[in-house]
Amino acid sequence: MASTDITSDRKRPDRAAAGPVGKKPDDLAGLEAGLDALDAVQIRRTPVREVFLQKVLPPVVAVALVLVVWELLVRAQVTEIYKLPPPSAVWDSAREMWLAGTLLEVVWTSVSRGLLGFLLAVAIGTPLGLLVARVKLVRAAIGPILSGLQSLPSVAWVAPAVIWLGLNDQMMFAVILLGAVPSIANGLVSGVDQVPPLFLRAGRTLGATGLRGTWHIVLPAALPGYLAGLKQGWAFSWRSLMAAEIIASSPELGLGLGQLLENGRSNFDMPGIFLSILLILFVGIAIDLLIFSPLERWVLRSRGLLVKN
Repeated sequence: MASTDITSDRKRPDRAAAGPVGKKPDDLAGLEAGLDALDAVQIRRTPVREVFLQKVLPPVVAVALVLVVWELLVRAQVTEIYKLPPPSAVWDSAREMWLAGTLLEVVWTSVSRGLLGFLLAVAIGTPLGLLVARVKLVRAAIGPILSGLQSLPSVAWVAPAVIWLGLNDQMMFAVILLGAVPSIANGLVSGVDQVPPLFLRAGRTLGATGLRGTWHIVLPAALPGYLAGLKQGWAFSWRSLMAAEIIASSPELGLGLGQLLENGRSNFDMPGIFLSILLILFVGIAIDLLIFSPLERWVLRSRGLLVKN
């Protein structure tokens, strides 16, 4: 009976080529095309109108609502006006600084310090993170210390930094480094720990060992975790700088945002205090939108995880 079935199949090669009963070559081709379409990432440019509605309009509306609630609280006299000034008073304070030509100068003083200190932290934290991630003895010795330093408030370093270095920019950079380097190093360690072992074995098979393997295999695979560490490192850099500028004041250091905030407190100038807070917040949001958000989109797009631009 079995031999009869085999002979029957041999006499009908078209049936064997067609595959299982009910399946035609066109059906199989369509199935393969559908699977290929699922694997492919459809990338398209988002229309400007869609970008405006999804990314620009929501934060604008949120800011407008905050201003409305703020003004309503002032009009309702929930507290004395010298404790909660109206938005118009804060705007007048910003306008005065702008007309005096000091507003941009104050912002740039802090931003330039923060960015330079952050770049120094990246230059130190990146090789330190690789060393901790790749050498077991170094991880056992330094890993817990890095985790402890990351949880230590940055303001704690201001007093010893002033005693060690004096009231100068070097003191500011020391506080930034002590606050940001542990975060960057720990972020890279976390990213390296999440690299699939298969990638490392494949790299060794292809001859990517040592520094070559670190550059071509480990760092690209650990990029998402490293980028998260960089974002956290910038946050620590900015907060450390603000703490240093508030506590350590000197004419030689110039007027930064932290010192502007401290001057407002000393003079009991609530509009100036609110203006300082808003400027500090604005700089943090601007750095995230202009630097880290594009980097995140690039990393996701390069890995096929971002469907839309």
